[in-house]
Amino acid sequence: MVEMKVDASELKGESKIIEKLADFLKEKTGGEVSTESKTVTVKGEGEALSKKYVKITVKKFLHKHELTDSFRVIGGEENALKVKERKLYEE
Repeated sequence: MVEMKVDASELKGESKIIEKLADFLKEKTGGEVSTESKTVTVKGEGEALSKKYVKITVKKFLHKHELTDSFRVIGGEENALKVKERKLYEE
């Protein structure tokens, strides 16, 4: 069984955004999803749990909630992803 963690500690916005992310990942991957504070853990088997697929799924979630201008998804440690706030430069 493969386990992927998504660190969404920097994700701000709606009050229930972490729970919505967990529900979205459960729907798209079909795996077991659990949340602990600001981290979402997905457990499952097969291609639906590759790091690339989970990263694309989190990007789709951000796009769906119109957060792509403020946040991006980067690879963290092995089997972990981070949602980071974009650095916005003003001229």
